[in-house]
Amino acid sequence: MKRQDSVISVRFRGVLGKFEPDVGFEVPMHGITALFGPSGSGKTTVLRCVSGLARLPGQIVVGGEVWQDGNLVFREPYRRPIGYVFQEPSLFPHLSVRKNLVYGRHRALKAGAPEEIRFDDVVGLMGIGHLLDRATAALSGGERQRVAIGRALLAQPRLLLMDEPLSALDRSNKEEILPYFEALHETLALPILYVSHDISEVERLADTLVLLEQGKVIASGPLADVLADGRLPIARSPEAATVVEASVTGFDSRYGLTEMDVDGEVLLVPGRVGEKGRMRRIRIAAADVSLAPDRPSRTSILNILPARVKGIHLVDDAQVNIVIGIGHRETGTRLLARISRRACETLGFAPGQEVYAQVKAVSLIAAGRSSTPENCAVPAESADAEDTAQLHS
Repeated sequence: MKRQDSVISVRFRGVLGKFEPDVGFEVPMHGITALFGPSGSGKTTVLRCVSGLARLPGQIVVGGEVWQDGNLVFREPYRRPIGYVFQEPSLFPHLSVRKNLVYGRHRALKAGAPEEIRFDDVVGLMGIGHLLDRATAALSGGERQRVAIGRALLAQPRLLLMDEPLSALDRSNKEEILPYFEALHETLALPILYVSHDISEVERLADTLVLLEQGKVIASGPLADVLADGRLPIARSPEAATVVEASVTGFDSRYGLTEMDVDGEVLLVPGRVGEKGRMRRIRIAAADVSLAPDRPSRTSILNILPARVKGIHLVDDAQVNIVIGIGHRETGTRLLARISRRACETLGFAPGQEVYAQVKAVSLIAAGRSSTPENCAVPAESADAEDTAQLHS
């Protein structure tokens, strides 16, 4: 049984206009938990209930603190130690960047919160030292959002809520700010509830995933486990993929390939993508995994892994998802393979069968958990040669 001070527990059910959410989940009191689902699935409603801006019957417990319990307990929003980052930064236009940041800090200290997150640390973490004396109207979209995050952090929150913080940004601004999100995750022991409808953001940032559909939780758990569940709607999408953590084990200078370990098996990625022993996050699309009952002897595909079939799930009339565990054993990191229904039946694949997975492409997701952006004051290793890499057949 999990200790209450180590989890965030959210359970509520009620009516908001024509919307009838019925939500329940329990996630760790650390890391980034992504709330993911289509528009109208209830993601923002969850954040509003957790913040106290909306109230539905239920219970909310954050790290052992009861914020809501039926009709007996309801902590007002201003008494909940949260930082809230919205889609639009909502900075005070008449104040400089510095004064926007100080505003959040002053409110927290006035309320008696201990100053565990300090001004200089936040300025360094968000890379905004050179912006302090600027007017907020002179900032780019990415800079404005970094200042908004800094202001939320200086409110000394116990929990950070982010409601699609990148949705208003163009691709260039998104790429500018994402490394700061990764540095935030790496540096601060602060749990984050992160709302998004962009699966690429979730794959890059999240540790835990809560899937929502029509106001209900259809799955929750570690990111890798949920993505590899072939029964879920997310696994039936054209973009279905699994995300795994791999350790750099070596570099083949002759062919320019980095060797990475996943459950004792080797994956090859082009370029030098990290020092030996470093953990990196990789993405493997279901459509880039094919299966064979016997090990292929002559093929241009370099990544061939022994695997075991864990489950077979129909995608549509023509396709199936096959969930495989890496290695010829009962346990192992799980991947999705999207193959034709005809091939599945012709080759006679069945749960428990030992097979070989041919991975046609491996994508390295950004710079990994140990990266920090330029201007960030947090100690970091030297930058990698490439932020993304992909190996094709």
